Amino acid sequence: MPTCRRKRVVLTEPSAALIASAKTNPDQDVFFLHQTGEIFDTYEAYAARMSFYRQKQFQCEVTGKSGLDYFQAVQSERQEARTMHARFSEPLKPAVLKSVQWQVMGRLDHLVEAVFERFKDRYFKDERVLVDLGGTKYYARVDKVFPPKYNNDTEARDAHKPNTAASSSASPDENEEDPPHNISGDLKEPAKDANAKDDPKLYYYWVHILELEKEKSHDKAKATAAKNAEKDGKMIDSLREVQCDMMSRDRLSFSKSILRRFIRDCVDRDAAVASPWTVKPFIAKRYGVVSEMPEETRKGVETIKKGEIDKRKKVWEEKELPPTKRQKKMAEAQEEREQKMEREALEKAEKQKLLEVERANNPDKKKKKPVRYPTEDLDVTLTEKEKKAGVKIKRPVPSRVALPFNDTPGTFEAFLLTWNFLVVYGQALHISTFTLDEFEHAIQHTAMDTPCTLLAEIHAALLYNMRTIPFLRHSALLSLLRVKDTMEDEGLEPDTVYGVTIEELTAAMAEVGNNWERVPLRHSEGREGWEDALFGCLKDHANSVNFPTLREVLTKLMFAPEPHVDPCSSSSDSSPVPTPVPSSTLTVLSNPTERYYALSPADRIAILSLMCNLAISSKAIHGHIEYCEEQLTALRKEKIEVNRLKKQHSEEMNALRAEMKEEPLTLPPIEAVEEEDVDMHDVSDLSDISGSEVTSKKSKKDVRPKISAGPGKQREAARAKQASIKQATAEYRRLDEEVNKLERRLEGIERDFRKLLCTIRVKPLGKDRFHNRIWWFDGMGSGSLVGSGGVTQYGAGRLFIQGPSEIDVDLLDARKDEGIEERRKEEEGIEGMLGPGDWAVFSDQEELDQFLGWLNPKGHREIALKNALTKWWPHITAGLRRRVADLDVNARLPEARRSTRTKPAASYDISREPYMTWTNRKAVGAT
Repeated sequence: MPTCRRKRVVLTEPSAALIASAKTNPDQDVFFLHQTGEIFDTYEAYAARMSFYRQKQFQCEVTGKSGLDYFQAVQSERQEARTMHARFSEPLKPAVLKSVQWQVMGRLDHLVEAVFERFKDRYFKDERVLVDLGGTKYYARVDKVFPPKYNNDTEARDAHKPNTAASSSASPDENEEDPPHNISGDLKEPAKDANAKDDPKLYYYWVHILELEKEKSHDKAKATAAKNAEKDGKMIDSLREVQCDMMSRDRLSFSKSILRRFIRDCVDRDAAVASPWTVKPFIAKRYGVVSEMPEETRKGVETIKKGEIDKRKKVWEEKELPPTKRQKKMAEAQEEREQKMEREALEKAEKQKLLEVERANNPDKKKKKPVRYPTEDLDVTLTEKEKKAGVKIKRPVPSRVALPFNDTPGTFEAFLLTWNFLVVYGQALHISTFTLDEFEHAIQHTAMDTPCTLLAEIHAALLYNMRTIPFLRHSALLSLLRVKDTMEDEGLEPDTVYGVTIEELTAAMAEVGNNWERVPLRHSEGREGWEDALFGCLKDHANSVNFPTLREVLTKLMFAPEPHVDPCSSSSDSSPVPTPVPSSTLTVLSNPTERYYALSPADRIAILSLMCNLAISSKAIHGHIEYCEEQLTALRKEKIEVNRLKKQHSEEMNALRAEMKEEPLTLPPIEAVEEEDVDMHDVSDLSDISGSEVTSKKSKKDVRPKISAGPGKQREAARAKQASIKQATAEYRRLDEEVNKLERRLEGIERDFRKLLCTIRVKPLGKDRFHNRIWWFDGMGSGSLVGSGGVTQYGAGRLFIQGPSEIDVDLLDARKDEGIEERRKEEEGIEGMLGPGDWAVFSDQEELDQFLGWLNPKGHREIALKNALTKWWPHITAGLRRRVADLDVNARLPEARRSTRTKPAASYDISREPYMTWTNRKAVGAT
């Protein structure tokens, strides 16, 4: 059984509810894990178990290999078990299993040792052995085993010789004889005593010689003897009588290691004290091992168990109640020590009482207990010294107005959730990334004559994904009819929404959006028809529970108001102006293609939010999550390897730095060796010197004493030292470049890790002292922080702050007596206090700097938040600056597009807005 963190993996049993439902509803759909046979009633439980099995944290119990997933560990154990059972001697298996059955022995190693000592010199019929005959070893098979009673009866052994005429008449019935080596009793009995009862050296064996053992070529003596024996050839296929000292087993078939693996694979034991080892039932049945414990053995096991329990009880009693005189004296000494400690404790308590009375009389002298930082954030208060040093007291006020669609509660949160889902799972949905600003402008797009590619691609991608999710046909229609029936049962009059009754709405819906799951929304055709397909998707997936505004949205998509003609409008302007949906009546039957662009942003966001919530259960999204988990595991391993290489290079650089700091040898002055170098030149090289001068110099040199070679050796050593330092410097530079490359790779790993981890679960950067959550949404999923060429990229380009949750609010309310409300007003400001579900944003560099300075690292939450912000600060600020620059450019574009040379007032070209120029490069079929 594979192990995980040194514990055996226990398979999951079916839940009680699933077993009960199997009797009442046998056709219920379940999730079956065929590798292990486990059954789950929900996909979440199945996926969680499969994810657990796929982690590289399991260990093969047989070989000890680690870093495997569960299925690899099982395969490894099965392969090793097959190999072990094929190698282990088959005739020896029943004897070993019978000997270990019902044995009470604490450790498996002791059991293996006892079995090995008991059977190492005992052989059984049909067992393959090695026989040493005159220094030459042969492979042989045991044909007959003679117990000790035949020790001195040579004629009886010859009469029982196999394949002889005498054996047919004189051989007794083997079944009537006692089986040999019948010593499967208590293995705790010493081997010496067991051999005295049944001495293995008194056994004789008739063996059938099969073949010569192949000796190693380097052992010349054995090779020569084997060669001679092979030439003789008389031994092969003959019968020989041998004893145990002439026999042995191959180490691959019988050794302590393979014996341990065999026993561990075949036996089991309960966890109770002094539980016996038992052979597994199906193995016992195969090898004829008795599975029912004999009464005598049972009594012995119970006696051992009782003795072990009494022994432990005695040890416990000796610790608690020492009975002997010596222990009694020790107890008295211990009692004296305890009395002394008791007196000291009383004295200390009296001193403490006096100190408390003194403090009560003099409250100014109360000493505060020192606080160890970091601590609970609300316990941290700024001292006067810190305030005088310029520490920020008030947090910068985040903006609520800058948040899009924040007028109605919950709309901005749904808008942010939808954008994050589309960006995070862009790879699985085949959607290129887009910024939050582009998504905001696309949601606000109302020009029907100028289609928005971003809107079309988003809805088409989600529609294709929704086709893979099971749905109930006409779910919206059935939900509306249930509402109508409920109103009739309660005796209420049929109501209208925008002047449309439920009967009129259901009648209008009948012929729209049918077969939406088969409509081809081609990328090359601009996803034409996605509005009708969206309506059909809502008909089959939405209901009044998961989409509370179902009736209002469907009414707006199917009905239009009466045409309204503006008398002030020019007759030459034929382009239709989108008519806002009135709050009174919609009477003209229309279609979703025309009416979608008249929906409010809140309705569009509600539709997309519903589709995203349903799409999360699709196979494509689940497959992408599993892929991300595998990539995360690979990144973790790569990070470990990169850190190891970086550490290795750093150690080498430290050694080279020490070598470069050594003082180089000083070169001797050039004049010291000038005289030695002169005679190396040829006379032709010294043409400017006359021959007489050269002759005189030579004569002087001959007369002068011979100069020592010391300076030359010093010069050579100095040059070698300089060359060594130069080489060390070059190697140091190379290693420094490698370390820089590894650091850049670590940064890339951190960015990739954030992208993959946020695909599985999006988490805030942290919380401030008042439990406000800080969110940063850039670099998640298919989004990236750095583009090609190191260009900064962003998704939201801002830092969002969310109010405390209801649980956190309860924690704050529990400390009202400590003045938390007044402190919030002082440090957050009344306008900056956020409630549950409230959002705000920091979109300015100066605000971010002030917020980072406001965080106090003495608190648990804020030190973690500050560390997270510091880690990603370059990317946060770079994305914020890039967004501000893009907004400035886009704000100047309309002014640049205007031209008064040809027309007095040129119309605004909306098709050149950034959200309109977005293209989906990941679309299937896109070039």
